[in-house]
Amino acid sequence: MSKDQIRMKIWKLMEQKGIATFPKPVYHRIPNFIGAEKAAQILRNLPEYKKAKAIFCNPDFPQRPVREMTLKDGKILVMATPRLKHGFLVIAPETITGKERVASTIRGAFKYGKETTDFPKPGLIVTGSVAVDEDGNRLGKGRGYGDREVKMIKEKFGKVPVATTIHDVQLVDYAPSTPQDEKIDVIVTPTKIIRIRHNKR
Repeated sequence: MSKDQIRMKIWKLMEQKGIATFPKPVYHRIPNFIGAEKAAQILRNLPEYKKAKAIFCNPDFPQRPVREMTLKDGKILVMATPRLKHGFLVIAPETITGKERVASTIRGAFKYGKETTDFPKPGLIVTGSVAVDEDGNRLGKGRGYGDREVKMIKEKFGKVPVATTIHDVQLVDYAPSTPQDEKIDVIVTPTKIIRIRHNKR
């Protein structure tokens, strides 16, 4: 199947099975899902997350729990703005104590964050996905912003591990990729952690 066919299959499956949650319909989005909070809590157990003083995270709905958790854990949150229109936002946890949930939303991040290109190296990149395979090939919405975000971080700081939080149904047998596509290092679902074997890539 093509990238677009896989995306449509996943979006349709998540809607039909009642896995998808607000905002709906999930078509042409990084789909939010029941269990996103649980996936975030499992991500919290990653050594990369524990060691990180700063976390980079995409702005999509299913990763909002990751952003809130990052701030509550006293880590600096670096967030891409939607479609990278305003570059990056940095939120210092000590400035928003008690307001972490609000600050983890897009509107809240603009209110409490600072637009800047000067931010610390993140210990972990968290990105959203529509589908991922066990070789670390990722499909986003199809507009390329997720790949651009990851690429910009790596160009600035060098190698940084990349994780994604998804529902189990978003794990596919095969996702087509091109040399321009950024790879995932760790897949986190509400039930498991999958570390990509780099010798397969």
